[in-house]
Amino acid sequence: MKKLLMSGLLLLAGLWTPLTASASASASDPYRLVNDVAQKTFDRLARQQAEIEANPEHLRTIVREEMLPAVDVRFSAYRVIGNQLNSTTPEQRDRFVAAFSDYLVVTYADALAAYKEQQLNIGTGSVPKGEKLVSVPVSVLEPNKPAIKLEFKLRQNSRTGEWKVFDMVAEGISLLSAKQAELSGLIRQNGIDRVTSQLQEHTKKPVTPLEVAQ
Repeated sequence: MKKLLMSGLLLLAGLWTPLTASASASASDPYRLVNDVAQKTFDRLARQQAEIEANPEHLRTIVREEMLPAVDVRFSAYRVIGNQLNSTTPEQRDRFVAAFSDYLVVTYADALAAYKEQQLNIGTGSVPKGEKLVSVPVSVLEPNKPAIKLEFKLRQNSRTGEWKVFDMVAEGISLLSAKQAELSGLIRQNGIDRVTSQLQEHTKKPVTPLEVAQ
């Protein structure tokens, strides 16, 4: 479905590879951060199409290296765990965050596999003084298809001052809320260890392009 496909274009879903000097600079400006991550991701997709066609798993490398450093996965994962968080150990939470990260990588790689020639229209603006939450609008344009409206939600880390994405809204649907609805109930019913194992199993599947509703 288109909504699921575009939710994958985020990530803006989050990370764990070191930020480059350029990425570190843009992390102080949420609008610049979204612009830099989106442009670098799509530029690399266009530049490495031959490699992607030969090995679709390369899409996961692109997601990890270009998109995930901009996303606060731990914050998002903790929101998904919800009110069960205090019932888990630090070790359980770390395992869930790692599995959730890999799960997002698979989702985003599947989404990117279906898109080849996008153009992006990224909103600009400035952050009001003292504001810690910002939404950056993005339109994805593709020939002979209606524009898809996205909204990336970012929060500023009070300790480091860096901005990172924690959610994306695609055509009115919050990715974070969708994952909360999908996983928080399973954690409550089956326990976090079992859900972590299910996420780990999911990440073993090959890259499969998502279908786009016409």
